[in-house]
Amino acid sequence: MRIRTSILTILILFLVIAPKLKAQNSVGINGQDTTINVITTAVPFLSIAPDPISGAMGDVGAATEPDANSTFWNPAKLAFINQNSGISLTFTPWLKKFVDDMSISYLTGFKKLDEQSAFGASLTYFNLGDIQLSDGAGNPIGEFTPREFAFSATYSRQLSRKLSIGVTGKYIYSNLSGNITTSPVTDPKPGTSIAADIGIYYKSELNIFQKQSLLSYGASISNIGSKITYNSADEEDFIPTNLRIGSSLASFLDPYNKVTIALDFNKLMVPTPQPDGSERDKSLLAGMFGSFGDAPGGFSEELQEISISFGAEYEYKETFAIRAGYFYEHRNKGNRKFFTAGLGFKVKKLEFNFSYLVPQFQEHPLAETLRFGAILNLSGSSDEN
Repeated sequence: MRIRTSILTILILFLVIAPKLKAQNSVGINGQDTTINVITTAVPFLSIAPDPISGAMGDVGAATEPDANSTFWNPAKLAFINQNSGISLTFTPWLKKFVDDMSISYLTGFKKLDEQSAFGASLTYFNLGDIQLSDGAGNPIGEFTPREFAFSATYSRQLSRKLSIGVTGKYIYSNLSGNITTSPVTDPKPGTSIAADIGIYYKSELNIFQKQSLLSYGASISNIGSKITYNSADEEDFIPTNLRIGSSLASFLDPYNKVTIALDFNKLMVPTPQPDGSERDKSLLAGMFGSFGDAPGGFSEELQEISISFGAEYEYKETFAIRAGYFYEHRNKGNRKFFTAGLGFKVKKLEFNFSYLVPQFQEHPLAETLRFGAILNLSGSSDEN
């Protein structure tokens, strides 16, 4: 009998999480309640915010100030970064309420090629922790560490002093089963995919209440790529293609103090689960464009599939920052609702950041999520920016 990708994924997650499960609801790897009509995909780690700056601001990032982590949120922002080169490293222990050895590591770097263009590269590594394997009789047969990673390269260019575009190429690798043979017919194997991100970014200077301000808009579509399969059968799952649209307003209260507020809207461009399972048979393009009108509950359910992120930041002398935010997802589409907060400070060319997540509900799997990160600016500021 053929084993579907989703079943294999759930099996592996059960082996990882079930021994230490404390909550009563079924939980996905990204913290969603999967007992409701949630849109599920392969490699959901691609949707998890990896950096503590945006992570402290409710997971906003479409139009916030460009930094070394911009390639994850909107590749177009990279062309407007105000440093010539730099690298960033972040680390996030994941689902600490369930397991103690699952984590996400994110390494990224950038280089300004000239005053109008920049290049970036990043590596996301998701470690699902060690699991003890056993046969049907319960006898141990060894250990395995499910792991996934994505490597990406980005090019971003200014079209004018206010507008830029960006594109990212991405290779995705997912090994959830190792060399486990589940049946004589199905031979599980690592899943791979090639994907792309595209983005646009616009900024303009304003004078609000006699204060210099910067209003920015951004939009990106991430993870536009081929489906993934984990076995020899002709069964594939969508990857998390996502549309992100947002805006940001940064106001300089005086030469030392700056306040930023930002708002993002997100929607997965992936087919909504259908009662007959027909969504699995759609092609990439049919799934993407059809995702705006395929919800069984009609337009009202389509609106439920939009998540909202809101964040704010106060920065003093470009050396110290306090951040806070809120993330909202409808209860029928995952029910993630949480507050975030964080701090950041700079010491010469080195910047340290961390964030903390506070769920709206008790005993939530994302409770006590901490993100840690450091950014090293390897060269001086760009004269153009």
